Amino acid sequence: MSELASKSQLRWAFLRWAVVVVPLVLLLGFASASLVPMGSGNRWYQALVKPEITPPDWLFPVAWSALYVLMGLAVSLIIHARGARLRGQAIALFVAQLAVNLVWSPIFFGAHQVFNALLVIGVMFALAVAATLAFGRIRSVAAWLMVPYLVWIVFAGVLNFRIHQLNPNAETLVPSATSTQILE
Repeated sequence: MSELASKSQLRWAFLRWAVVVVPLVLLLGFASASLVPMGSGNRWYQALVKPEITPPDWLFPVAWSALYVLMGLAVSLIIHARGARLRGQAIALFVAQLAVNLVWSPIFFGAHQVFNALLVIGVMFALAVAATLAFGRIRSVAAWLMVPYLVWIVFAGVLNFRIHQLNPNAETLVPSATSTQILE
């Protein structure tokens, strides 16, 4: 028996994926962010000279939450696109860029490796562009859902680069003798 699914059935099938994938992407993002103190909770970061374009601390969790939701919806559309020729490759690229994304916070805020964090952003951007292009070949809506993330990565890269310029010896900056915020 080969019946086509109705639009309602297709919508529900997508929603089942989204209900699992979106919270998973959010959870992974929050887990990475919770590994080390960030923003004003990180004495090392507080001691850095920051560029004038640095947003207020409250904006980062709001922006990342929204971006993770959009990313989760995008990849849910691709997971739901059974039979699409590039589906496996697109999902693999998404997972790879997400894995790279998740190591940025521990490298920057935990290990205080500003330049290495900048390199991570470069790899993250390249993988995110590749995932977005692959998504676009399967579902254009999924690619458009990734665009705000790409814009944010570029902004984060500029911010990271400026912090690197303004703090050439950031790795050696010691916030206080009682701080345990350096990952070893």
